[in-house]
Amino acid sequence: MLDISSDIEEYWTNRAEGYSDFNKKELSTMQKNKWIHEIENELKEINKPKELINILDIGCGPGFFSIILARAGYKVTAIDYTNKMLEKAKENCGDLLSKINFIKMDAQNLQFNDESFDVVVSRNLTWNLEKPFTAYKEWIRVLKKKGILLNFDANWYHHLFDDEKKKAYENDRKTVANSNLEDHYTCTDIGSMEEIARKVPLSKIMRPDWDISIFNDIGVTSINVDLEVWKRLWSEEEKVNYASTPMFLIKVIKI
Repeated sequence: MLDISSDIEEYWTNRAEGYSDFNKKELSTMQKNKWIHEIENELKEINKPKELINILDIGCGPGFFSIILARAGYKVTAIDYTNKMLEKAKENCGDLLSKINFIKMDAQNLQFNDESFDVVVSRNLTWNLEKPFTAYKEWIRVLKKKGILLNFDANWYHHLFDDEKKKAYENDRKTVANSNLEDHYTCTDIGSMEEIARKVPLSKIMRPDWDISIFNDIGVTSINVDLEVWKRLWSEEEKVNYASTPMFLIKVIKI
């Protein structure tokens, strides 16, 4: 596979401002409460005080997960491959900045010791990686025994490889326009993103079946998938924009 890491970094550098605006909107509405409630509900198995729970936010972007987790009292480390995203995350943190350790790092090559974290969280990242299998192995490596991985993702840009999905995607665009909503696809540099999506491996694969098989290969035995999580977490605008691409949650407990 061609090395497209520089293309990915450039795209997300250019997207940092707009993505930050989206995260700030989430932080100013009930969305933040929905998300922290969902995450904390998934962490009930961890029997220790919040301030002792080490969480790694992978692909933190402008800091949404990092901020809501730090605000809830957890100990947060956040990584991203893009300097501009980290800059935006720090700006968005306000007085929480001292409570979050931001580091520039590749999600596929973590510079942490084995079993460093109680929890790993990520949103809308895995599909965008050149080496998702390697990333998953790294994420499990840095989890402590009985640690929890929560990965929220979707089959983003699978419509580039599937005619039925393409029709559904085009119908979403029409529905968004008819509803006078902001189109979350066409308001970005869609040409550049589609070019990247055609090159990364997971755009072509229907998930989360792939993810389950990979975690089984790695040797993780506790795997749960929630295909309905988008109904609880997405705003009405997101539900219209992404009707044909529902978000799923993959929860793994390291045994």
